[in-house]
Order: sequence, then structure tokens, then C-alpha cells
Amino acid sequence: MKRNLIMLTIIVVAFVGMAGAANYMYEKSSVKGVGYRSLEMVISTENGFNGAKLVEKQSGSGNVITSRIELEAERQPSDLSCPWPTGTAYPMDYINFTSEQELEYMPVSYQTGTYDQKWVDKLCVQNYRIGAVLTEMYTHAEHLQKTTEVRTRAYNSDSATPTPCCTGVLEANLNSNVIGVAHIGWISRDPQADNQLKGRHAEYGRSVEDLTGVFSIEKFIQLWGNSTCGEISVDWLPCV
Repeated sequence: MKRNLIMLTIIVVAFVGMAGAANYMYEKSSVKGVGYRSLEMVISTENGFNGAKLVEKQSGSGNVITSRIELEAERQPSDLSCPWPTGTAYPMDYINFTSEQELEYMPVSYQTGTYDQKWVDKLCVQNYRIGAVLTEMYTHAEHLQKTTEVRTRAYNSDSATPTPCCTGVLEANLNSNVIGVAHIGWISRDPQADNQLKGRHAEYGRSVEDLTGVFSIEKFIQLWGNSTCGEISVDWLPCV
């Protein structure tokens, strides 16, 4: 009987520890070489259409002159409430992503076969808490040199208080030189479905740009839950 009680206590403690655990993910990589590369990164801080999500895909053949990626993501449990700012650390889901790439296309052949694919680099970041999404995509690229810095926050600030607070942030700093096809866009939608729109989400803003040829691109994109997010300013995750 005593042994059974001890085992039950261990199981309960383990379950409580799992329920209160925070998921933390970190990766830092540096790749150089010649050949074929295929990369996929998928990050989600919440189940379903919640929290923040990031998908990065890259593939192509040729010379990888520089490829540095740093990723940090975490899901924080919420036990605090608005208004912002508070005197303590604020609970949030967040993703920090930095990518520095310099890629040149050329066909390569090995005993396993021939690889002949121009470079493709696709990034999609979604913040469901504020209804914001960012897309940066390059395809058919003969040359791609880019630096991308993205951070997204989804603050766990549910509260009965009527005081407005910052619900989330999605910010991006994009700088690229490309010979190929580029697609950059963002959308801002109401996180709450509107019954007058038959359950659809009202769209507040949209920016979509498509380029084909030889281009130099610089963009800074800032999507906030509301103006109080200015309290946190910009704090980029550096890429070393």
C-alpha cells in the first residue's frame, strides 16, 4: 500500500511538472560549400490557429557562400495580466529569427545524380494573437544575398480589466539583392471573426509586392496589436 502511494505521488508530481513546463527551442547554424541543399524549419508556439508560427524552406544547387541562421522560440505560461507595462517579466510566446544568406546557382553532378535547381527561399511568419502574417519569398534565383531579421510576440494578457494593452508584435527588417523572382507581403486582419461578414475576419491592411529581374530590396515592417506596443521598442536578435 505504501509503495503504491509513493508511485502515485511520483506520477502526480511528474504530471504537474509537464503541465507547467515551457517549451524552448534554439538553433544556430553556419553552412558553406558547393552542392545541393534542402532545408525546412517549422516552429509553432501553440496548437491550432493560436500563438505564433514560422515556416522556413530553402532549396537549390550551387555555391553556398554564406548561410547563417539563428532561431529562438518559447511558449510561456500565463499567470499575469494587463495593463502593460508591469514591474515584472511579461509572459509571452515569442519567436526570434535571423537569416543571413548568399547563394549562387549552378548545376552540380555527383555519382548519385545531377542537381540542377535555381534557389528557392520561402519564409512565412504568422501571429494569430494580433492577426498578422508576413511572407518573404524568392524563387528562380540565380543569385541571392539577403539578411532577414524577424521577431514576433504573442502576449498572454487575457484579463477582465478594460485597460488596453499590447497583445502582440510582428516586426521584420528585410535587406536583399536578388537575380530572380521576389515576393514580399503582409496582411493584418481582425483576430475575432465578424458575424456581419459571415464568420470571416475583417481585413485592416495588406501590402504585396512582386518583382522579377535584378533588384535591391530594403523593407522594415511593423505590425502591432495596438499603439501601446511602442513601450517595448525594437530589440533585434543579433546574428554573429
